[in-house]
Amino acid sequence: MQDSSSALNPFYYGGLMGLAQRLGLRTIALAQGIGPLSRPWTEALTRRCLAGCDVVTVRDRNSAACLNDWGIPFTLAPDPVWALESRSPQGLWDLPAPRVAVILRPHPRLTPARLERLITAIASFQHATQASIFLVPFQPSQDLDLARTIYARLPDNRYLWQSDDPRALKGLFRGVEMAISMRLHGLIAAAAEGCRCWGLSYDPKVTQFLQEFDLPGWELEELPRESTVISQAWIEDYANGEPLSNTRIQATIDRASLHRELLCQALG
Repeated sequence: MQDSSSALNPFYYGGLMGLAQRLGLRTIALAQGIGPLSRPWTEALTRRCLAGCDVVTVRDRNSAACLNDWGIPFTLAPDPVWALESRSPQGLWDLPAPRVAVILRPHPRLTPARLERLITAIASFQHATQASIFLVPFQPSQDLDLARTIYARLPDNRYLWQSDDPRALKGLFRGVEMAISMRLHGLIAAAAEGCRCWGLSYDPKVTQFLQEFDLPGWELEELPRESTVISQAWIEDYANGEPLSNTRIQATIDRASLHRELLCQALG
C-alpha cells in the first residue's frame, strides 16, 4: 500500500480489508510493499488495516521497518516473483542472439528529455553490441505505447515482446544476456533467471533492490546528461558484468517461498 501514485490506493485496498475484517472474515496481507505513505491519514489507515490481519508478510526491509515501528507482527521474505516457476517462451530461441531486454514505464520522472537520452543510448548500445533489443511492456495497459515509441526509433533487430503468462514472461530472461529495467519485477525476474541487470530507479523499492544485490543502475534524476555516457556504461557492464551467483539465486528463491508456505498454513 502506498500513496505516491494515488492517494486512493490505501483507501481502496484498505477499505476492502477493513470491510472484510468488520464482517469477521480472515484477512491476509501477503508479500506487501508498504509505502511511500506521505499523508497522515493514509498511514493511519494502512496501520489499522494491517494490525487487523491474521498474517502479514512483506518483501523489503523498509516495509519491515515500518511494521516494526508500528508493533505489528510480520514475516520478511524476498518478493514471490523470485520463486515463480518460469516457462521457456515459444519462439525466443529462433530470434537472433545476443538479446537484451528493455523494460520501461511511463513516469513523471521519465521526462521527454531523459527518454530521448535513453532512446539514443539504446540505439548506440545496440550498434556497438549487435544485440537484438526486446522491448517488454510488463504492464501493457501502461507500458505498450512507450515500448512502441522506442521500437519505432530503432533501425532493426528489435522486437515487441508480450505475454499474458507471467511464467513465460519470466522465462524470457533465460535467453537474454542483459536487462535494462525501470520496473522492479523486471529486475527481479531477470536476476532470478541469471541475467545481468541494470536498473533505472524511480521508486525507493527499486533503489533498495539494486543496493541489496549490489546491481548497477541510476536514479532517473541522476541519469547522465550525455547519451554516450549512458551507452558506454551499458557496454562495459554487458562485456564485463556478472549475474548473481547460482548459490545466491537459489538461496533467495528458497526464502521467497516463505510467502506461499505461510499462506497455505493460514488457509489450513
